Amino acid sequence: MTLLHDTGVFSTPKASSYLQQLCKHFAHKVAVEYDTDLGRVALPPGEASLEASDGLLTVTVSGADPAALELARNIVDSHLARFAFREGFEKMDWRGGKVA
Repeated sequence: MTLLHDTGVFSTPKASSYLQQLCKHFAHKVAVEYDTDLGRVALPPGEASLEASDGLLTVTVSGADPAALELARNIVDSHLARFAFREGFEKMDWRGGKVA
């Protein structure tokens, strides 16, 4: 099956903290693997891979079709908005979907 992928970035000094917070939260409902710098989440619309580097949180989501990809983006954005509200976070800077 061909999957669509999109990558979003969020510039923040708390990248590792947010990665861990997101993964801990998602672990209540779906399969998750993570450490301080990398995470993998089995979101219902498709897998999400998270990476925290110096001042940058990068999330790549996948979906079987454009609707699933958009749902995965929205799941990440809505949850991160709850955790990063002090930074005025609204949504990731998504780069646009790609077929892979």
